[in-house]
Amino acid sequence: MDGEAGKNSTVPAGYAPEFRRRAVRAEHRGLVASIVGYRETGTGLSGAVEMAPLVVPLVISFADPFEIAFGRAPSADDRYGSFTSGLHPGFVTIGSKGSAECIQVDFTPIGAFRFFALPMRAIASRMVTLDDLSDGGLRDLRLRLADEPDWERRFDLVEGFLSARLARGPQPDQAVAHAYGQILSSGGTMRIGDVARRLDWSRKHLNQRFREEIGLGPKAVARMARFNRVLALARAGASRDWADIAAACGYADQAHLVREFRDFAGASPTAVALPARAPVVA
Repeated sequence: MDGEAGKNSTVPAGYAPEFRRRAVRAEHRGLVASIVGYRETGTGLSGAVEMAPLVVPLVISFADPFEIAFGRAPSADDRYGSFTSGLHPGFVTIGSKGSAECIQVDFTPIGAFRFFALPMRAIASRMVTLDDLSDGGLRDLRLRLADEPDWERRFDLVEGFLSARLARGPQPDQAVAHAYGQILSSGGTMRIGDVARRLDWSRKHLNQRFREEIGLGPKAVARMARFNRVLALARAGASRDWADIAAACGYADQAHLVREFRDFAGASPTAVALPARAPVVA
């Protein structure tokens, strides 16, 4: 779907589900990246690729599940209805049968830490269903949303639930939040040793704190941030010269950029249809 994660998506032509968007409340900014409602109208999804988004999705489904797999094409055994999934330093492939319907909340990693009240390493690079979470509140919310046909009232229910959970969730370490923000604002080019020194932490301690509250270590986060900057520049159409983009984003050379695309997109830069995107889940 067309949430924050959708900025990192490649979707086959002709796939056009209905979707609705609810603006993020001011009180949720920095914790919630987007809230969208999504309904397929008969056309299934095949071969959609999600490329290293820096958000943690919560998908609450009212209809058929999606087929989702890390680093490969999904099979019929890879079916997920309502789920979450932490940061993943790679790509995810997604399919559907054409009758999915859901609401998706994309959290920032800091927001996900507060909302789920879990170590983020526990859900990193994993598909985690609501049953896996054993979260009675989320299960009740899913039932209420499924019984409510009006999308605006569905959004109201979700926002109220978010406000209550985020208000009582654990507070992140401000040093971790600051370091994460520095890595993102630098486009992933800030040296991890410099980040640790500014905090007067060892690199080992920095890595441990990041895995606890962000889900991945700072080096993996920096790689993802740098790749996301590449996608932003390429989608903006400012340059079609991959060597120029590689240099602007801090890669050693174009070959280095190509290797990162293999890891994060499963394809070469020229094989990824960067300018064209459509709504996609997760």
